[in-house]
Amino acid sequence: MTGIIDVALRAGVAKSTASRALSGNGYVSAETRERVERAARELAYSAHSSASSLATGRTSTIGVIMPVADRWYFAELLAGLQQALIADGLDLALYGAAEGSAERARMLDHALAGRRFDGIIAVCLQPGAHELERLTGIGLPLVSVGPFAEGADTVTIDDVAAARVATEHLIDLGHEDIAFLGDALDGDRFSYGERKRLDGYRQAMTAAGLEHRIRAVRTPSTIPEAFATAAALLADRRHRPTAIAAVCDEAAVGAIIAAQRLGIGVPSDLSVTGVDDHRYAEMFSLTTIRQSPREQGIEAVRLLRARMQDADAPLRHVISPATLVARQSTAAPRLDTAR
Repeated sequence: MTGIIDVALRAGVAKSTASRALSGNGYVSAETRERVERAARELAYSAHSSASSLATGRTSTIGVIMPVADRWYFAELLAGLQQALIADGLDLALYGAAEGSAERARMLDHALAGRRFDGIIAVCLQPGAHELERLTGIGLPLVSVGPFAEGADTVTIDDVAAARVATEHLIDLGHEDIAFLGDALDGDRFSYGERKRLDGYRQAMTAAGLEHRIRAVRTPSTIPEAFATAAALLADRRHRPTAIAAVCDEAAVGAIIAAQRLGIGVPSDLSVTGVDDHRYAEMFSLTTIRQSPREQGIEAVRLLRARMQDADAPLRHVISPATLVARQSTAAPRLDTAR
């Protein structure tokens, strides 16, 4: 069987030079790299992954940790990560565990630390659980996807601005009684990004002189659970808001379905906004803040490759675009309901 030494002999270079030329790790002149690659093709040489790992210290595997993979945002993000990693000749090892769970803590403290990766991409790190500190302690190149950016290269959207713009859209239409729907009311236990979006909602309400109308309604941000919470909120005719600024599109869709079940017209009786531009957003004519998690995944891999090549480079924080998409789930409040 042809080995790296055979390639080196045919190319007339040292074994270490042939290894660098074929792995891309370390400097080799363009002329030498071409000569080694030609020799490898002529000999039909294919590097065995485990042997390459032993020779270079690289595994060509990236560890990815995220809360779940069955939600739209995480599934789209994972698709972007996989697309970019495959294009770069890298494998992906996925670890999924819910935020705040014992399984996630064990994963950070033991599973990831005990595996050999070339780098780690972590999604939605929780500052209260000191997750960034746990991961940086492993000593591998690290990229964080989400709003917690300190101490690592990061890809994120401006969550505060996203919720603020969505709420301002409702205020500009004439709404004053706007409720925030999301799971961000319990300190460090829940999503850091969701708490940032709650901050954005509060900022918009306060700037409009509506701080006395601030109302944050706690619900897990899935369609079924947001549906149940919104149904209870909207069933109270005397205290029903004229608009809901939902923390994400799934929560917004749950609110729209609840309104429809109660005979409340959207947007004639209730306006609803979300954040994401989920694949269901168009179906429900949802006004939302559009982001692209797939592009965020691709950008995260770019940042990780740069960090793998230069461990001492300054940290980079990339703000992914997020823009308002106005559809038919929002309108001015009816004169008999505005208050």
